[in-house]
Amino acid sequence: MNRVREFIEHAGWPRIIIGLFLLSLFIIAPFVGVRVDVSISDTLVRFGMNGVMVLAMVPMVISGCGLNFGLPLGIIAGLLGAVTSIEIGVKGIPGVLTAMAVAIPIAVVLGWGYGLLLNRVKGSEMMIATYVGFSSVAFMCIMWLVLPFRSPNMVWGYAGKGLRTTIAVEGYWHQAISDIGSFQIGEFFYVPTGMFLFFALLCTFMWFFMRTRTGTAMATVGSNPEYARASGVNIDRMRTTSVILSTVLGAIGIIVYEQSFGFIQLYMGPFYMAFPAVSAVLIGGASVHKATIVNVIVGTILFQGILTMTPSVINSMIQTDMSEVIRIIVSNGMILYALTRVLKVKL
Repeated sequence: MNRVREFIEHAGWPRIIIGLFLLSLFIIAPFVGVRVDVSISDTLVRFGMNGVMVLAMVPMVISGCGLNFGLPLGIIAGLLGAVTSIEIGVKGIPGVLTAMAVAIPIAVVLGWGYGLLLNRVKGSEMMIATYVGFSSVAFMCIMWLVLPFRSPNMVWGYAGKGLRTTIAVEGYWHQAISDIGSFQIGEFFYVPTGMFLFFALLCTFMWFFMRTRTGTAMATVGSNPEYARASGVNIDRMRTTSVILSTVLGAIGIIVYEQSFGFIQLYMGPFYMAFPAVSAVLIGGASVHKATIVNVIVGTILFQGILTMTPSVINSMIQTDMSEVIRIIVSNGMILYALTRVLKVKL
């Protein structure tokens, strides 16, 4: 009994309830005609696609900058890297590496400016981050039309300039990372081993980084700024470093997402992408003051599992095609729950 009580206290009732609900969906699935192997495979794929963007929340939370609602800034850097890679015409793993090589320096510059801004608005970081994310997407809606890309696979056919809303990566680097060591069991069960290995590599990097001198100083700034100042730690520099790291992870994360999804989504595509990442890490047990890699893994599995299973099961139960409507309702519901937690902490 004591062990059960300790487990409940450690995991928290919200995660236990969501986990039990997800388990019930997997149990119900075969009785309503939903293939369990397909559902598990889809959940695994979505976990690999979104894991890095959820991981991007950790550095800013640890340093006391709050949840990164400005994630679209990093995503835009990743999109610039992705379209540059296709413009050059590099394919396969070299194409993904080219996209990341272009995206990371852009993300560093954007993250540096973003960090300087957040250092001037201490206490209101998340509100300003939201404005930064939305305004950067709006600005890029103009830039995607005027940037000098010329690849016929990306520009509007009737005008010969301006990038399309959706650009396919098929024939370039579709599933370039996912297919590394991947395997398939039966006709439907596909395991994107490459994405898991890449995500594990970044988690390992984050784990080691947080145990370096810089990482320890960053965590001290987030937990006890006065002690950090007394110890000679440059608080603003640590905060800026965390914002840069979060922005870089966002840029890498969207490239991982695109190579699995098969398309690059420009214009309003990145507009709301921060909210699922924020929701996932909060559902995993993080707060605006504390986040761990375990929170990232658990939250991403729960969020993407519910988002994958609920539309399929309910759609089969009521025998009608409302999967997209149900997916939006479930997604917005989990986002609302996460935002409610943030507001409670802020109040």
